[in-house]
Amino acid sequence: MKFQDKYKKIFIKSLSIKPKSFNDKIAYNEIPEWDSIAHMTLISALEEGFKISIDTDDVINFSSFKKGAQILEKYISK
Repeated sequence: MKFQDKYKKIFIKSLSIKPKSFNDKIAYNEIPEWDSIAHMTLISALEEGFKISIDTDDVINFSSFKKGAQILEKYISK
């Protein structure tokens, strides 16, 4: 599975977003599904799904779907 497809699948499932409601402009706290608790659920699912450990600074900076993809790419390419 391609990185982007896997990322999107984990993102949608972790935040319980309806696939038809998803768009790549989603940002933290801009939708009810993505609050602080859901944020940590998402981070945990991404760490498990990609077998990585995300640094605290990156957890804090993970502010949108697009920003998250940029952050994850640096872990995946290691």
